[in-house]
Amino acid sequence: MTSKQRSYLKGLAMNIDPIFQIGKSSLTPEITNAIAEALEARELIKITILKNCADDGNSIASILSERTRSEVVQVIGRKIVLYKQAKDETKRKIALPK
Repeated sequence: MTSKQRSYLKGLAMNIDPIFQIGKSSLTPEITNAIAEALEARELIKITILKNCADDGNSIASILSERTRSEVVQVIGRKIVLYKQAKDETKRKIALPK
């Protein structure tokens, strides 16, 4: 992913609300599967890490991107933005700049 594409996705992510919260149980298989399904449906999602979670944002973001085969757009404090292009071309909502 180029810096231009990452910048474009950051701009889109500013207007969306977090749809997942990761708490003290950290990353469970259920949360990982739900995030993978949400990425397939929405392509771009925002996740919040609650204060009672022992892990930091960067480590959770890297684990999630590895498990869901997505890209980390940004990590700011306790917020993570992930992007994964939809497999089905008819479901693609985001057109990345070249």
